[in-house]
This record gives sequence, C-alpha cells and structure tokens, in this order.
Amino acid sequence: MIFETHAHYEGEEFDSDRVELLSALNENGIDKIIDVGSSIETSRAAVELANEYPFIYAAVGIHPDSVNDMTEETIDELRELSKDKKVLAIGEIGPDYYYDYTEEDKEKQLYWYKRQLDLALELNLPVIIHSREAAKDTFDIMSSYSKRGLKGVLHCYGYSSEQAKQYVKMGYYIGIGGALTFKNAKKKVQVVEEIPLESILLETDCPYMAPVPVRGTRNHSGNLKYVVEKIAEIKGIEAEEVERVTYNNAMKLFRKIEDN
Repeated sequence: MIFETHAHYEGEEFDSDRVELLSALNENGIDKIIDVGSSIETSRAAVELANEYPFIYAAVGIHPDSVNDMTEETIDELRELSKDKKVLAIGEIGPDYYYDYTEEDKEKQLYWYKRQLDLALELNLPVIIHSREAAKDTFDIMSSYSKRGLKGVLHCYGYSSEQAKQYVKMGYYIGIGGALTFKNAKKKVQVVEEIPLESILLETDCPYMAPVPVRGTRNHSGNLKYVVEKIAEIKGIEAEEVERVTYNNAMKLFRKIEDN
C-alpha cells in the first residue's frame, strides 16, 4: 500500500468527479493521503476534506505565491486549524524565486516562511517545504531550523544530489513524484540513486506533474505506481519494498497520525 504525502484534491480541478475518484483510490493501492493547503482558503478546504474521508489527512500553510496577503491573523488561523486531529503538518511553505521577484518580494517571502517554521516548532509539527530557484536561502534556513529540532520534507525536490545528502544528514526527507519519470530527469534520478530509500517520500502534487506514461493528463494518486516502479528500477529492488519503506517513512515523519 502507498502513502501519498502531497496532493491537492481540494482544488477545482477535481470538482466534477472528486467523490468517485477518491472512493476508488483504496482499490488502486492508496492507503493514506495528505491534502496540502497553499493558501488560507485551500488550507480550510483541506481540513474539511480530511474530515470527510478517514484515509485523508491535511497540511495547512501559505505558499510563497500567496504571502502578500499574510498577517499575524493568518498565523493565528493556521494555529487554530492545526488543532484539528487530521492536520499532520504545516505546508506547503517556502521561498520561490522562479519569477522576476524584487528583493522586497523575496524578503517578504522569507519573513512569512520563517514565521510558519516557527509555528511548526511551536506546535511540534513537521513542515512541507516548497522551494524553487532558491537553493541557498532554503538550505541555510532549513539548516538553522534543524538545529532547533524541526522535521520535514523537501517537496518536489529539484536541487543537487549533494545538497539532498546534506538534507538527509539533517534528518529531512526528500519528496519524489512524477517528474522522476521524465526524459530530462537525470538530476532527480541521481538524487534517488545517492540517498537512502529510508529518506524518500512518495508524492504526486496532483493535479500536476503526472508521470510517464500519462504525462500531460490530470494527475492523481493512483499514478504513484509509475513512480514506485521507477524508484525500484533505479534502486534495483522490488516495487513492494519501495512501497513498504516509503510508507514507514511517512508514518515516522507525520507522527500525529498515531492520534487518529
């Protein structure tokens, strides 16, 4: 069975067939799912969805694209949402410099990123980190917070294998999804080769990032079988072993799940 650690089923892309799709996932080998918020609205929706389905859990947080509207009241609401027993993490949060952001924009991203990391430490919850074109700032901050006991996963990891190994040494997990199967995924393949399976989590980021052979379609957790097969191929092990170890990894990181 598979533990899917990063999905967005609260999104409008699933409005037409959400019930039918989610109801069929258990039959397709998906045992648990974390639906991840990216704004205050989607965080609320993720908690609501998690309380409708026993196998779905939630993470609450503000994505860097949405931090412009953040205030301390937003942090207060995230704190309240996190009291729900189905909320397992703070995320997705982090810096994203992909677009032509000003230095002021970047400073604002980093400020609210750290405020949410502080909240995670306060609540003793792990974090789900979104980072794009921001390798140094992300690493420096995560290194500092690891010394304070922070745990988490680098979602949709896209940096070097050397940095991945450093994250692993700090106790963080590396999120691997459909992009591993793409033709231009040499860097991601190298990451999977060089870090232990015990540091990998499975994720889709659905409805995005559908793997080969269904690339370009709306992604869903049932497609994680292709990611499992690719990891097994790279590691030279059976797919069942990939499922077992990554499942246990997720259970270790998202330990609040034991209270459910």
